[in-house]
Amino acid sequence: MRTIDWVDGAVELVDQTRLPGECVMLRLRTVDELVEAIQRLAVRGAPALGVAGALGVVLAGDDRDAIARLRAARPTAVNLAWGVDQAAAHLGEGSQAVLRAALRIRDDDIAACLAMGERGADLLEGDGLRIMTVCNTGGLAAVERGTALGVVQTLHERGRLAEVLALETRPLLQGARLTTWELARMGAPHRLITDSAGPYLLSRGGVDAVLIGADRIAVNGDTANKIGSYALALGARRAGVPFIVVAPESTIDPATPSGEHIEIEDRASGEVVTFAGVRVAPEGTQVANPAFDVTPHDLITAIVTERRVIRP
Repeated sequence: MRTIDWVDGAVELVDQTRLPGECVMLRLRTVDELVEAIQRLAVRGAPALGVAGALGVVLAGDDRDAIARLRAARPTAVNLAWGVDQAAAHLGEGSQAVLRAALRIRDDDIAACLAMGERGADLLEGDGLRIMTVCNTGGLAAVERGTALGVVQTLHERGRLAEVLALETRPLLQGARLTTWELARMGAPHRLITDSAGPYLLSRGGVDAVLIGADRIAVNGDTANKIGSYALALGARRAGVPFIVVAPESTIDPATPSGEHIEIEDRASGEVVTFAGVRVAPEGTQVANPAFDVTPHDLITAIVTERRVIRP
């Protein structure tokens, strides 16, 4: 199953807000529809956003205002802007050239995820591996297979995976709703844990590696990823557990010198003060809701891309 694709003149994608209850495909014909889907996280994950950005330029045509709105739909994930820019570079060549460029980005993402899965699995030694991960980095975050969870899938296919410990990933539960759904579909053994349990379980042993994705990688190797990643990096360093970031080369942003220069998206308070539509905090409660955090490069064991292994 592909998370996102171009089908008969429209963008088709899995509505990830409906999972795990039901798997619903959205069919989007306008940039405004796509922007709305991006902002409410119907489509999310750095590689998938790159493909969404490229396909959105096909929908926009020569409407520069629409392209600008699409490019700015989510500020932290560099892949969205990258995908828009890659496709928009062909606007002067006609609509078919833009479509060909967008489909190349889609196909390159599929190949990159396969390569990252192989390279990441080769990097990890031993059998019966126990992996910890946060958020969702599988096929739902890409076109197919995914980044960090793509490595997990390759380990599972090789018979080297013992278990995955998946953090629930508050406040929108991408780990609980999406990662466990994907792990169940691939038949991989797994347990769901609360976010705050991650560092403690690392300290108790029994975890061989932490694998996460990235939404932006700075030139110095600092990485922005789903909130909670930094805590896992600290816990992994204390426990002596490898902390590995898996992301495509397109996530490395040459315009961002370090993590201090990464804009962190602050999302709506309703995601925190309510749960499944039920208010869990008093009216008037003020909220800070950063969607991402930054892990300094000195806490990262390795960054795995489709081309190389980088040791910051």
